[in-house]
Amino acid sequence: MFSGIVEEAAQVVAVDRCGGNVDLTVKAVMAPELKIDQSVAHNGVCLTVVAVDPAAGCYRVTAVQETLERSNLGLLGEGSVVNLERSMKMNGRLDGHIVQGHVDCTARCVGREPVDGSVYFTFEYSVSPEMVRKGYLTVEKGSVTVNGVSLTVCDSEKDRFRVAIIPYTLEHTNFRNITEGSVVNLEFDIIGKYVARMREFAD
Repeated sequence: MFSGIVEEAAQVVAVDRCGGNVDLTVKAVMAPELKIDQSVAHNGVCLTVVAVDPAAGCYRVTAVQETLERSNLGLLGEGSVVNLERSMKMNGRLDGHIVQGHVDCTARCVGREPVDGSVYFTFEYSVSPEMVRKGYLTVEKGSVTVNGVSLTVCDSEKDRFRVAIIPYTLEHTNFRNITEGSVVNLEFDIIGKYVARMREFAD
């Protein structure tokens, strides 16, 4: 489980394809502290560390085909920047919201606008009645995870929403590289999904 508070924006240094899977080698400050089998969220996708090279400051993870189809990890190349977060310690504060690291779908940035020192991003995603029934939607002032970052929704519409990114977040995550047309990962609020599921059974 994660909180959506990004620890580091790190660089992908190698992408190797093996059948339908992709191995990502990431160079990160946290790499020497990682252990094999540890969970790390990459742009909000929970992946297992399969190798660590402390001397080089690198580690490797594997993304399977289903993950690549649901997320933007398949678009990553050498030099891409990914947001990283290690799993939560249960004795710590939950500074963001409950994030599972299970990406629901991708969205496309359709707007980036500086406003009073912050930057407002608008994201648009494909929506269907089935997705809505499963709770794959946003609500005003609710939580959403974008590329692993816990954010509060400013404006919620049927197939789009807007979030405000403060300068610190812009500097310390890959939001600094997001422009119109960029593809991002979305994880909708798990509490909303449970409520939607209960309503489905009640009906």
